[in-house]
Parts: sequence; structure tokens; C-alpha cells
Amino acid sequence: MTAHSNITRTGTPGAKTATLAQNTVARIAGGCYLAFILTSVLADRLGHIGLGSARQVYQSVVTDPSSFRLALVVGLVSAFLFLVTAWGLYVLLRPVNERLALLFLLLNAVGVAIQCASMFPLLSALLMGDAGSHMQAYSAAQLEGLGYLSINVYKTGFVTAQLFFGTWLFPLGYLVYKSCYLPRFLGALLLLDGIAVLIWFFQALVLPDHPAITSPGIVVSLVAEVGLTLWLLVRGVKVVDSEAPSLIDPSPAS
Repeated sequence: MTAHSNITRTGTPGAKTATLAQNTVARIAGGCYLAFILTSVLADRLGHIGLGSARQVYQSVVTDPSSFRLALVVGLVSAFLFLVTAWGLYVLLRPVNERLALLFLLLNAVGVAIQCASMFPLLSALLMGDAGSHMQAYSAAQLEGLGYLSINVYKTGFVTAQLFFGTWLFPLGYLVYKSCYLPRFLGALLLLDGIAVLIWFFQALVLPDHPAITSPGIVVSLVAEVGLTLWLLVRGVKVVDSEAPSLIDPSPAS
């Protein structure tokens, strides 16, 4: 029996087991996606890590360094959860097209690596206020300038990661759309989400004084990613009887 028929046919005990396994993977991916969203929000609340401005991040560093340290840990955990989510989606969607599934997993992994690396300058900014860092030779103005420099390096790295977090949505959205065991409208929304994230990437690097350009895309991203998260967590994958046609799109995998 092929991998496709294991997922899409439910008339035999082996196929039922495969369907249950796919639903388990779907709910794990949905749970990790939800945890990623919640920890991202928490990191922003604790230390403005993520969407906070350079000034907001600097104020967090100097006014509450303990909370900022916790925000860094939460931010790194969030990145890890995002990678685990991508792995779950890879397992779920590789029967549709293994090469495209591998592509979105790699794009996500590169984005996560860049995002994690971008947080190291924040550690530098945090340590500048530590007496053990022997920064007493610098004036307060110099330390503030170095702090802002570190934070801006982080912000640039964070924006750079969006190139990969935008492009991973194209193969992901395509596979969701073609799979037929997840709703096609979610696949279409994910493709639009990819465009929105890339617009944000270009706006942040080329037109940083015009953030309003990205406002419509934020709504699309929220609906697409929260929608996928809740569908995976609550509904899992579609299950049909043994007489139904294959849930995998019949077009050949490339």
C-alpha cells in the first residue's frame, strides 16, 4: 500500500491507524504553533522583543534587565517551537510533495537560525550595564550609543529573517491547498500571508519611515496563521470513508 493510500483511505485497520497518526501529528503541530504565537507575544510583553522599536527595547534593557533576560529566554524558546511546528507540518504534508515539504522546512530552519543569531547583540546591550563587564571607561552617552547600535543590529537581523519566514509560506500554502485534507482557503490565505511578510521585509529595510504599508498584511497574517493553528489543533486532518476519492491531489509530484 502506498503512502498516499495510507493517509487517505480509512477502510482498513492499517489505514485507520495511519489516519490517527496523521491527526496526532496535526494536533502536535497545531499545539506547537499556538505555543509559538503565545511565547512570541510574551517575549514582546516582557522586553519588546519582536515588534518593539529600538527605543522600547533600550528602555526595557535599562529599566528592568531581569525581565529583559527572561524575554530573551522566552524569545529563544519561541524560535524553537516555530521550528518544531515546521517539522510537524513537514511530516503532515510530505506525502503531497516531499521536495516542496523539505523546501519549506529548510526555509523555516534558516529563518529560525537567523532570528536566534540576531538576539546575540541584545546580550551585548544587556551586559553593557553590568558592572562585571568593565564598561566603566565609557561615558553614559557612549554606552547608550553602543546599546542602540547593538539593538539596531538585532532589529536588522530580525527583519532579515522575515525573508525566509515569508518565502516558507509559499510552498507551505501550496501544499495545504493541494493536499485536500486541509481546507483550501487556508492554503490561499497562507500564500497571501507570504506576500504580506515579504512586503514587511522590503518596507522595513527600504522604507522604514512608512510602517503603514504593512498594516493590511498584519490582518492577513493573523487570520492565516491563527486559522491554520486552530484548524490543526481542533479539527486535525479530514477523514473520509473508504469509497471516497483520494485526498491527495492527483497531479504528479515534482
